[in-house]
Amino acid sequence: MLMRGGTSKGVFFLKEDLPDNDQQRNDLLLRIVGSPDPRQIDGVGGAHPLTSKVAIVNRSDEDGVDVDFLFVQVNVQKPTVDTTPNCGNILAAVGPFAIERGLVTAISPETRVRVRTLNTGTRAELVVRTPNGQVEYGGSERIDGVLGTASPIPINFLDTAGSVCGVLFPTGQRCDLINAIEVTCIDNGMPVVLLRAEDFGFTGTESCAELEAARETLSQIEAIRLKAGSLMRLGDVTDAVVPKMCLISVGGEGICISTRSLIPRRCHASIGAFAAVSVATACVLPGTIAAPVARCPEGNVKLLEIGHPTGTIQVRLETSGPSEDPTVERGGITRTARVLFDGLVFPGPIRD
Repeated sequence: MLMRGGTSKGVFFLKEDLPDNDQQRNDLLLRIVGSPDPRQIDGVGGAHPLTSKVAIVNRSDEDGVDVDFLFVQVNVQKPTVDTTPNCGNILAAVGPFAIERGLVTAISPETRVRVRTLNTGTRAELVVRTPNGQVEYGGSERIDGVLGTASPIPINFLDTAGSVCGVLFPTGQRCDLINAIEVTCIDNGMPVVLLRAEDFGFTGTESCAELEAARETLSQIEAIRLKAGSLMRLGDVTDAVVPKMCLISVGGEGICISTRSLIPRRCHASIGAFAAVSVATACVLPGTIAAPVARCPEGNVKLLEIGHPTGTIQVRLETSGPSEDPTVERGGITRTARVLFDGLVFPGPIRD
């Protein structure tokens, strides 16, 4: 099943329909998506990291979990896949997919689908509208980066702190100096390295095309990413898609902070859902490079508008403790999803 989840698109499979052997599975996925090829002309990928994704779903045997979800990022230009990160946008479509495939029984008027992301072990609850026991895709929810409107899918993240790196601030500090540049390394759902856009000569309002044209500067940022990966307990991240690099700047009216996210060498047309939660978390915690830049609302429940190239994404944070140094208890977002195609896919030929 080909599905849009949030601002991403991917191929969704039942685990039982794929080989048990990881190498055989990965080889098959490369042939299905059409990698390595910058156009992915011989597969169903969309020639961009945001549209070169795979979801593998099965009924879970874990207490309190309905389905397990393995996210696979397929490299567009190399014959590699990465199962290190998670993806909140693709996660949004896991609930509808699980209902469509009979892994979860729909309940009218809404069905709550509890998902464990196997990449990181994190859990989330998705609320899917299912009037009359059928997934409702149409609705009035609008998310920036997607045309039109659709049915909202609230996602409540249950245990995202340190999901990949083990702790919220994996370097042990809220601000680090890497290659003479101040950064914040954080993992509240997605390992992210925050950098001030101005430190690289950017305003923070550049388009993706403008950022991608600045090849020398991107090489400088990539050098920081490689060092940050080691500091964040991720090892050699040369061929990995984490950590994500995120340029931050002051947001416009009503926007908490403006971002330009690199994934890692292309500019994200918006921002990943988990990355947005990590950025929002940095905004409310003192000592990070984001805190002085961000405009955060008062109260224990904060709705933060995170700016990106095509608009904003709203992150809901629940906090506790003193306002001057709160603890982030839980994060959540609202996404949409839609089935694009349901049928057979024919893999490309086995390559030498």
